[in-house]
Amino acid sequence: MIKRNRAAISKFIIHKVGNKFNSATNIFSENTITFDEESYELMKPFLLKPFGNVTESFRFNHHANIELNELNNYSSQIFEDETAFIDVSKHIVNHLFEQSNSAQIKIGDVIIALFEDIEYKEVLTQAIGIFKIENKINFFQTFMEKGSLDVFVQKGISTKKLDKGCLIINSSDTEGKVVLSVDTNNYDAQYWLNNFLNVKYADDNNQHTQNYIEMCKDFSEEIIKEDFGVYEKSKFLAKTVDFFKENELVNINSFKEEVFNENEEFIPLFDDYKKQFETVNNVLVRNQFAVSDIVLKKQKQKIKTEIKLDTNIQIKLDIDAPDAANEYLEKGYDEEKKMKFYKVYFNEEN
Repeated sequence: MIKRNRAAISKFIIHKVGNKFNSATNIFSENTITFDEESYELMKPFLLKPFGNVTESFRFNHHANIELNELNNYSSQIFEDETAFIDVSKHIVNHLFEQSNSAQIKIGDVIIALFEDIEYKEVLTQAIGIFKIENKINFFQTFMEKGSLDVFVQKGISTKKLDKGCLIINSSDTEGKVVLSVDTNNYDAQYWLNNFLNVKYADDNNQHTQNYIEMCKDFSEEIIKEDFGVYEKSKFLAKTVDFFKENELVNINSFKEEVFNENEEFIPLFDDYKKQFETVNNVLVRNQFAVSDIVLKKQKQKIKTEIKLDTNIQIKLDIDAPDAANEYLEKGYDEEKKMKFYKVYFNEEN
């Protein structure tokens, strides 16, 4: 996550990237843009706001030598010599063009910006932003002609949605420069993350927390729900969230002991699924790590604990009350109606 309160755009240029498959060529600007106040006040939040809630960070990757990663090299040139900004920005667009290895890769405007005073981990620093605008919207423009107002349609960039973007932070750890990325048109994720940026997930607590919770969500859906039902799935997810809330450090053995205390038969299934999850997703799920509260909060919002019944009734379990299902919800079978049922205990209706 970044904070943009004091951030400023110091350099800004727009180019157009083509596609090798449809003979669309690149178009380059020769000068940076000088903003008027109104355009600047719209542009800065449009570019930076999507990164305010990003918890995943990446690091540059290369099979031989990290110094050979193109974006790592280009960003270093700009950070070290800002006078090279225009020339290097053209190299960045050419590199993006070279990744258009299929006809479905869209042409678009490429914005490259240098930001000052981006706050990352409570430190003010520079950042290079690379943004690709793939979709433009229709809007009406009015004009006066022969004493009457008329209207025509123009295409423009929507200020509500950023298609693709990355921030290369001028801050490094043992793995290299910090890279943040957003992609709302992720039909071509390989093209942006792997081919253009060539990045890997950072080996940090944010990523460890995310990997573990994602694994638990998938395990609940693919194993517990399929074999034991939605009720057990929801209980497991609520217990998982509760464990992360109550512990600053996750240890996989403590996790299994506490979360599966009533269902020990889940433990070998969980162990097998962890190996499968790591192989399929090419990630390492750590056996011990510190919990990232910000990732937990974000992931918790995505967890669904509704029990949807075929009688058009839904029961929603509170993710923050893991014991409520055991205490106040009973599942049974009615021999007379030949139907399953849930019995819910409560004192008052709200």
